[in-house]
Amino acid sequence: MGKLTGKTAIVTGAARGLGRVYALHLAKLGANVGAIDINLRSFQEFQAEADQLTAETVVEELQALGVKAVGAEADISNQEQVFAAVKKISDELGDVSILICNAGGGMGPLTEGKASQMDLDIYQKVVARNLHGTVYTVTAVAPMMKKNRTGKIVTVASIGGQMANFDGTYAHYGLSKAAIIHYTKLLANELGPYGINANCIAPGFISTARLKTGFKAAGEEKFLRNISLQRFGTPEDCAYGIEFLTTDMSDYVTGHVLEVNGGTNNKVYIE
Repeated sequence: MGKLTGKTAIVTGAARGLGRVYALHLAKLGANVGAIDINLRSFQEFQAEADQLTAETVVEELQALGVKAVGAEADISNQEQVFAAVKKISDELGDVSILICNAGGGMGPLTEGKASQMDLDIYQKVVARNLHGTVYTVTAVAPMMKKNRTGKIVTVASIGGQMANFDGTYAHYGLSKAAIIHYTKLLANELGPYGINANCIAPGFISTARLKTGFKAAGEEKFLRNISLQRFGTPEDCAYGIEFLTTDMSDYVTGHVLEVNGGTNNKVYIE
């Protein structure tokens, strides 16, 4: 028996990267898992991600761990698709008691997208992907949790939602992640009386298979000099945080932002 045996969890953006690791970790704890992604084979876009898979998709990987697993493809920024995906999963696995709103991300170069100069098309897409997608997923799942008077919701922000880039770049991403943090606090206040915990995890520089190449290309030292622990985080570092926020270890924790960043926001590097 694992800590989450008998529970049903949904992880968005589960086909690769952090989402895949979150899904697998929850399954190892005994949860049945619904995996939502815009493309359940999106790992094929990055060879380093594809090399990590041990089955055809994350759904088959989850099933190999001895739990029930269902996959559903949905554009997280599309309300109807999100609601349909959640319904498919709950119809097959039962009422959802754990939700990880992981899907999202930025667009364009990290050195662009200044606060007053954003490409507004990119801005709308990033906000829809991060903030709207989180709201849609929570709205689809919350009624089940309220009915059962129990549940764990984990939204996913970023260090980018807590600290502003010194030159105002990548603003669309930062502001959408900051909004997710505040949305989570609102959820905690609303849902607390129903026995539902709502918390947020805020990763720092995490070396996923896809991002390793990017860190090397940009110069790892530029990142490491700002990290107290002097190393990049691993997906497993974040998954342990997810374990805390979805098990009984966090029963008296809500409205909290769990920073998994190696102390990045403790330092300000001056050239």
